[in-house]
Amino acid sequence: MHRRLLAVLVPLAVLLVAALGVPLSVTVAEREMQETYVDRLNDVGRFASLAETALSTGRTEALHRELAHYHELYGIPAAVIDTSGTVLLGPAGAYQRAAGAEPALPRIVTAALAGARSEPSGEWAPWDDSALVVAEPVGRDSEVVGTVVTISDLSKTRYRILVRWAQLAALGLLPLVALVAVAWPVSAWVLRPVRELDAASSRISRGDLTIRADAEAGPVELRRLAESFNTMMDAVENAVQRQRAFVSDASHQLRNPLTSLRLAVESLEPHLRASGDGRQVYDMAVDELKAMQRLLNSLQASARMESIRTASPVDLDAVLATRVNRWRALTATAGQTLTVDVPPGLRLLEPPGGLGSVLDELISNALRLSDARAVEVTARVASGGVNAARVASGGTNTAAWLVSGGTNAGPVTASAGPRNVTAGTGPGGAATGTGPGDTSAAGDVVVIAVRDDGQGIDESERAQALRRFWRSPRHQNVSGTGLGLAICADLVGAAGGELRLEDGLPRPDGSGHGFAAVVRLPVVPRAASSSGTVEPSQV
Repeated sequence: MHRRLLAVLVPLAVLLVAALGVPLSVTVAEREMQETYVDRLNDVGRFASLAETALSTGRTEALHRELAHYHELYGIPAAVIDTSGTVLLGPAGAYQRAAGAEPALPRIVTAALAGARSEPSGEWAPWDDSALVVAEPVGRDSEVVGTVVTISDLSKTRYRILVRWAQLAALGLLPLVALVAVAWPVSAWVLRPVRELDAASSRISRGDLTIRADAEAGPVELRRLAESFNTMMDAVENAVQRQRAFVSDASHQLRNPLTSLRLAVESLEPHLRASGDGRQVYDMAVDELKAMQRLLNSLQASARMESIRTASPVDLDAVLATRVNRWRALTATAGQTLTVDVPPGLRLLEPPGGLGSVLDELISNALRLSDARAVEVTARVASGGVNAARVASGGTNTAAWLVSGGTNAGPVTASAGPRNVTAGTGPGGAATGTGPGDTSAAGDVVVIAVRDDGQGIDESERAQALRRFWRSPRHQNVSGTGLGLAICADLVGAAGGELRLEDGLPRPDGSGHGFAAVVRLPVVPRAASSSGTVEPSQV
């Protein structure tokens, strides 16, 4: 985060240095050029005074030698020319060569012959290559008989300007480097509490209410913010703990009176008359007491599971090995068919309270509420996280598990899964196998879908079905509390996953689709050992 702060401060410092350095650089260049121009102007002024005397007396040898010596000494062609442009005195060859490269020379000479002092010629910028032409009239007013002209090469002057600019740039970088050297540790010190507060907020959003921010580091304002944050979390944690304790205590305290009430009601059964409405009232009372007991059990289980917020890695094979036979027995009793299509070797993050309890609830809903003939459990690995996994939730037809129950119950068989796994039958009907290894990576998810071909629920009811105590109007007379899916969704979310309700299997009569509960949980990649086997990675 402090890099972002520097990304703002450094451009501002550069702009400040540029705002101060550019005018200073221009001033340096102008001063250098002005000094050169004044020197040339003094030189041509002195030569013009000497030329006027020499031309009037006819003694021009001394001036000619001085002009030649000036050229040899400074490398600047200096010549006296008449009104026709002919060189009278000075190094004619050098002057002609230099004059041929200066397009501004005729204009300056014409102005000088007219009695006007010339202005600086050419561009003075260091990247330009024009020379400095200075002309001074010889004579006064209308008696001008010629002009003295110098053509100065400014390459050395421009080089000095570039050196000055480089020095100024180096001086301008010093405060910038000093700013970065000071701002980097200062910004790190200032923003470190912000990063820690952000990390604490992230952990709290995953259900860890015990985390607190460091209120001893950073500026005073951030320390006060951290203290307020910790005070707020203390209040939230206490409120949540009191709420869970109340639900658990109330469920526990109501269990004994409710059990006593149920025993008292059931003890009335031998005293009921064979005729009359007593039997019907008795049955209704017993059913209501059973429903209240189930509700208390669900509330207590919900409070107990929600107090466990830690997710841990688990092998899906191990979870299914303890439950497939029971699911098969339940489907056989209900006259339904169960198919489990899961490749071996999947390892994922288990929700608090256990993945088995979540799958038990989803299977129970399919058996009790859907009036289905077939129930299917599938699992696949999808890349790209929860959103990308939605595309993969449809599964494939390649079976690594195939468990049949109900009227078609038979032995457990397994075929090669999508990873060329050689599968066998393990304890509890679970398939075991070996293969080339788990190719899943961090960021992938395991998509577990429980589908049926029963009644299903309308799309408009799916969002409500994940709310506590909601029950479909079609299931009001079916035993249940309306808490199962809501608790499952909370537990899956605590593990960083998602529970979605979708269309299930096509109904046998072609009237639509059944119900599907799709669980997406993060993959826990396996680390390869030196022997080439696959070992669980540390989480």
